[in-house]
Amino acid sequence: MRPSLRLSVLLNTTRLFSTSRPQLRKNRIYTTIRRPDELSTLLLLSSSSNVPLITYWSMSWHSQGNKSLVKSLIEDEGAGEAEGGVGYVEVEMDAPTINNLDIQYGINAIPTILAFSRSEPQFSTKLTKPSDINNKLALRSWIEKEARRGGQGGAGGSLFNLFGKSGPSK
Repeated sequence: MRPSLRLSVLLNTTRLFSTSRPQLRKNRIYTTIRRPDELSTLLLLSSSSNVPLITYWSMSWHSQGNKSLVKSLIEDEGAGEAEGGVGYVEVEMDAPTINNLDIQYGINAIPTILAFSRSEPQFSTKLTKPSDINNKLALRSWIEKEARRGGQGGAGGSLFNLFGKSGPSK
């Protein structure tokens, strides 16, 4: 058998799949949201790729310190990539075109970090306390937990949890 024919026979008998581990999904950082339709687009993208979207709600005048901690954990340190990755976006609540987006998602503190999974806001896991937002270890743990959810939803909570109540009494 000629060497060129032997090579083609060998190439045709190789498997078309790999037994190696799949590559990790990289975290994605998106541009700041200033209009409701921009958030809707990112929620659809996040939902279709089964990757949770981490949103950081603040005002343009608010300190950059918290933003840079969250963003650096996700972008620079890759928090959540081993668990499947996350998307990250900042929502500028005082943009003139934002309308009532903060009211729609129950944002009543600045800053607030809210995760979306399958386009559902995860109210029961949102972060509003400065002690949680400024604690690097707690924040990393929270990001990894949300990434493990992998777009499966499940922590939306109820409307009663939105206002800090445990629910109707029985």
